[in-house]
Formats: sequence, structure tokens, C-alpha cells
Amino acid sequence: MKVEDFLAHAVQLEAEAAMRFDQLADAMSTNGNPKVSKLFRRLADYSRLHLSDARARSGFRELPELRPEEFVWPDLESPESAAIWGADPFIGREEALKIALQAEMAGLDYYQSVHDNTDDPETRILAKEFAEEERDHVSELRKWIAAHAAGDALPIDP
Repeated sequence: MKVEDFLAHAVQLEAEAAMRFDQLADAMSTNGNPKVSKLFRRLADYSRLHLSDARARSGFRELPELRPEEFVWPDLESPESAAIWGADPFIGREEALKIALQAEMAGLDYYQSVHDNTDDPETRILAKEFAEEERDHVSELRKWIAAHAAGDALPIDP
């Protein structure tokens, strides 16, 4: 995979992740579930930071403008698009954390797969960096899940 193709995919992946987490946060807010809304909003913000990083790394490069059907994902939609069933108004914090973890793990798997399968040295370096960032997100969510299971406050709690 050429670096321009990789960055085009990374931009799309992170944009869709931010959009999905925002949708889930809005659904939780509308349905009176503010704690889960806040969790999803924080994850949308993380995705926007990663999106900003992907765009910044694009710098002087001209990225291909791909139509939706031209993106090559391991599944039907970009890997980090959290499960839409997370919009269930009765979802609990534990289920929301699991949805978020699955989305972040899928993003990690995607970037790791690109790293492992590309022949392009620049793409390999960027994919490794993106995978490491996703690994940090996965680690953070696992800590949040452990804190929740222990009945402790999460870092997003007031």
C-alpha cells in the first residue's frame, strides 16, 4: 500500500470513528444516559485528534479521493466504526465500554495488518505509529473497564 493510500484510509477511518462515537453520544444524551454519552463523546474527541494527526501527516502529499466503494476494509465499514447497536437507549456503561474497546481493537488490527503486509517502508513506519496509538487507546479502555468493574470512578467522571 502506498503511503498516500494509507493516509487516505486513515483519514476516512478516523473521521468515521469520530462521527459514529458522536452519533452514539447524541443518542445517549437524547435518551437520558449522560454518563455513557460523556464516554462516547470523549472517544469521539480521541478519534478527532487521531484524524488531525493523519491529516497533518498528509502534509504536502496529494491523497487520492476515493469513493466509498473504493476503500478496502476488512469488513463492510471502516474498522473503527463502533457498533451502531450502541445507540440502544438502555445501554449501560459496561456495554458501551465493550463497544468502544471492540472499535479500538479493530482499528489496531487494521493498522497492524497494514504494517505487517506492506512493502512500502514509509507506509510501514506510519502504520506502526498509528497501531501504537491505537494500542494506547485499547490499553486505556481496558483500564476504564477494570475501574468500572471495581466500582471505581473513570477518568471521565466529574
